[in-house]
Amino acid sequence: MTGIDPAQLKWRVVAPTLAALGLGGDAAVNLLTGTALVESGGVWLAQLGGGPALGLWQMEPATHDDIWRTFLPDDRFAEIETRVRRMTCSDLPRVQQLVGNLRYACAMARLKYYRAPDALPAANDAAGLSVMHKRVYNTMRGAADPTTNIAAFAAAINA
Repeated sequence: MTGIDPAQLKWRVVAPTLAALGLGGDAAVNLLTGTALVESGGVWLAQLGGGPALGLWQMEPATHDDIWRTFLPDDRFAEIETRVRRMTCSDLPRVQQLVGNLRYACAMARLKYYRAPDALPAANDAAGLSVMHKRVYNTMRGAADPTTNIAAFAAAINA
């Protein structure tokens, strides 16, 4: 199955979204591009097998809602919250926008990483990016294999 061209995803969605959010940089751009490639192959908008995950970044509604409930209300993140709100549209509930609003879905995925205490790996460290994805985004109970997924993060770096 083919999907979104990784270079177009990286440079036309991820990089400008993270810059607008104020949480960009090469490492973050490669991490979020690689995350989309690992999570959905840049293809799937709903989790295969009927699970709850949504969008290219395959965020679960519970995770989405937790970010809005426990992270964004903190006064330290008021500017980030404002920037994320500006990426939403008014005709759909925010959680449903994880499917069709690429900027919003990317921003929410970035926030999942941002609220973790881990420092970002080097921008060109595919193995480090893959390990961070496993530890922070997929979790230790998730199905992601950080060794297998190095190739996806290398593709993100090279896109």
